[in-house]
Amino acid sequence: MAVLPALLWLAGCAQTGPAGPPPASTTGTTATAPALAARPGEPLLAPPPALLAQGLSPVPQRLADAVARYTESAGHGLFDWQPAGRALLLSHRPVGANTAQLFRLDGPQATPQPLTAGAEPVAQASFAPDGRSIVLSRASGGNEAYQLYRLDLDLDPGSTANPAARPQTLLTDPAQRHAFQGWLHRTPALLHTSVPLDRTAAAGRREGVATTLVRLDPQRPAERATVAELPGTGWDVAAIAADDRQAVLVRMASITDSEVWLLDLASGARRQLLPALGGPRAAYRPQALSADGRHLWLTSDAGGEFSAAQRLALADDPRSGERAGTLVPLAEPPAWDVDAIEPSADGRWLALRVNVDGRDELRLVDAATLRAVPLPAGAPAGSVGRLQFHPQRPELALTVNSARSPGEVWTLDLAEAAPPAGRFQRWTTPRLHPALDVAALTEQQIVRWRSFDGRSISGLLSRPPARFAGRRPVLINIHGGPEGQAKVGFLGRSNQLLQELGIAVLQPNVRGSAGFGKTFVGLDNGRLREDSVKDIGALLDWIATQPDLDASRVAVTGGSYGGYMALAVAATYPERIAATVDVVGISHFVTFLETTESYRRDLRRVEYGDERDPAMRAFLDRISPLTNAQRIARPLFVVQGRNDPRVPYTEAEQIVAKVRANGTPVWYLRAENEGHGFARKENADYQFYATLLFLEQTLLTPAVAPR
Repeated sequence: MAVLPALLWLAGCAQTGPAGPPPASTTGTTATAPALAARPGEPLLAPPPALLAQGLSPVPQRLADAVARYTESAGHGLFDWQPAGRALLLSHRPVGANTAQLFRLDGPQATPQPLTAGAEPVAQASFAPDGRSIVLSRASGGNEAYQLYRLDLDLDPGSTANPAARPQTLLTDPAQRHAFQGWLHRTPALLHTSVPLDRTAAAGRREGVATTLVRLDPQRPAERATVAELPGTGWDVAAIAADDRQAVLVRMASITDSEVWLLDLASGARRQLLPALGGPRAAYRPQALSADGRHLWLTSDAGGEFSAAQRLALADDPRSGERAGTLVPLAEPPAWDVDAIEPSADGRWLALRVNVDGRDELRLVDAATLRAVPLPAGAPAGSVGRLQFHPQRPELALTVNSARSPGEVWTLDLAEAAPPAGRFQRWTTPRLHPALDVAALTEQQIVRWRSFDGRSISGLLSRPPARFAGRRPVLINIHGGPEGQAKVGFLGRSNQLLQELGIAVLQPNVRGSAGFGKTFVGLDNGRLREDSVKDIGALLDWIATQPDLDASRVAVTGGSYGGYMALAVAATYPERIAATVDVVGISHFVTFLETTESYRRDLRRVEYGDERDPAMRAFLDRISPLTNAQRIARPLFVVQGRNDPRVPYTEAEQIVAKVRANGTPVWYLRAENEGHGFARKENADYQFYATLLFLEQTLLTPAVAPR
């Protein structure tokens, strides 16, 4: 259920286009509603072929041209280092394309070399150990039934071969869902997991789902071998020993409960490392093995509210006296979660990603002393994402994004000198519309309010520029997860709402959000579900106290679990909101749990409750938006992908039908070639144009503002 918020996940990327519209009125207590709607006789933009549009206002071509500066941006994502040399494997959406594809970048600010093309985005990719091929992961139409492919490379850096002509060899069985788990070290083979799909199961269902761990040589896929059959789902390989004899596994039961296992790759036998026998349940996240294989780096909240960086001894050490099973923290108990640990190949450095109140920061630790060291000068501004050290040298690649820039790839080279004398270097520059003034883009601010029980709840508020006078309308954008977190970063298309329409964007982190301690993340579980909706009620109270925000003009949106939250707010506080935008949201917990893919169901039951229990089933039915749809009195816009395996499209269809039957206006946009959110730019753009028209009618027009 972890997805980007409903409007923020529309941060598309593409070629340049015309400049945007003039700013809204800067005088009076409210800005004049922009003239976005179609005028009689003007050219209209047809929906892309795969979109079913019901009840939507027609989209004028003028609107698409006018907002291009906010829809035409393209950052870069990081997949892997090439084993030899100094090249990176990146994700980027090329000019004119709809989806993100693979590129090789041979040096800082070099021209990226395209490796793939096509209608489907590349979800994951890794160089083979010899660097002569790549294994990549794709799904079809958003169905998340990922398959692995081998892509053989032309290693000539100057090659201009058509990426669409490069053959891709299917390595896996399309009847199952597969995930790349890592390369073995002494053979050209990899490990991957496979789980069954409901659509390929007998009677369309599987109540008992197992995970198969497979060894596969991409050059000889017919010789695959099963390593182990693992009970249930939630299994991943965290690390593979240098001698290929063992692998560290993690099994996630919930965000606050996981196990660490050591697997014998020859026999398939496994033994549990954490939690220790009789020890307390906790979140254990193994990250990597030390260079000598004697220790496991991991994060865990076993000792407190937040996940701390720790070192686990895997064997007795007679030199130091350390016993197997000993856990050593890297620092004092943290005030925030350590989300990732990445060791350098020589074992000297550890790069940590720390979540500081919604901003991900880089830390550097000396692995021998376990002490933090200062970063070199020139660190990039923004929130860091993926971290990966080069497989042969102490050079760290990292992604960064900020309010003024989508994803950038940087490196930190520690080969020449110890910190703080290393060197940061930017490798990529995002593609932005030439008319976009990034210096004017709004920085997010952390705001806090008291909820019904006195608990402090926080969120990120993006205010429109000062030229918008008077109280501003507000769009509350609730993240998915539900254990997600609204974090600082590039707002993409939402900058149009701020800069041109004068709409404030508020991203709350209601109870149940990650990043604020394990107690907080559990405050919405099971029968506590409605408490998170009350947090939004308290937010509406807070908005009414702000001199620059208009509590009479508030809309709510969200994606996935955030879509449920948006629907629940619409049903709970119908007189306090102007409109709702639900993107791939849950409308009824029982029907959701009965139809979500089986490989996800047990994990969701831990969070929401088990619908097979009669009392819990009755509770879930009572609180579901579908049950309370008669209270949804304000206009509703529902967006859904037909192939969504997480929240099936039937969740959208049933809330659309029920709310329409009550006489409430409903717009419905369904994509036949999408899943849990729109990944194709043409679809995402059209969704955004329609959302602007919807908000113009409901949030910016006084006649339909809430009483």
